[in-house]
Amino acid sequence: MAMGVLKSKRGRNSRRAPMAEINVTPLVDVMLVLLIIFMVTAPLLTAGVPVDLPDSRANALPQDEEPLNVSIAGDGTIYLGEDAVPPGQLGAALATASEGVACSQREVVLRADKTLDYGRVMGVMGELNRMGCNSISLVTNSSSESL
Repeated sequence: MAMGVLKSKRGRNSRRAPMAEINVTPLVDVMLVLLIIFMVTAPLLTAGVPVDLPDSRANALPQDEEPLNVSIAGDGTIYLGEDAVPPGQLGAALATASEGVACSQREVVLRADKTLDYGRVMGVMGELNRMGCNSISLVTNSSSESL
């Protein structure tokens, strides 16, 4: 903090008044560092499984509660949340992950790599439907290109 002294223009014998100035440079530096930290970490908080999503121009849907996250990686591995599901065990994993809530009452968010075969994605969606999950949202990246 800097302190200065101002001369008053009243006369020869007048007292000098202190001038207080606030140095905001350290405050601005700290705020810029925090801004950069939040900008870098915010995209990392969305999902733990790296999936190369396709592009779409669809609008985002509002969400009320935490949905079940199902991801299909580029190698075909299915993940429920961040845990890998053994082949053929998606139904059992969904039953344990729904925690007593019927799958028909929870929303399922499906994230699939864009390099996957269409039949693989439809097979997982069919298994979700067979387990009673009728509210399935497909996650894509936003794109400004038109088809």
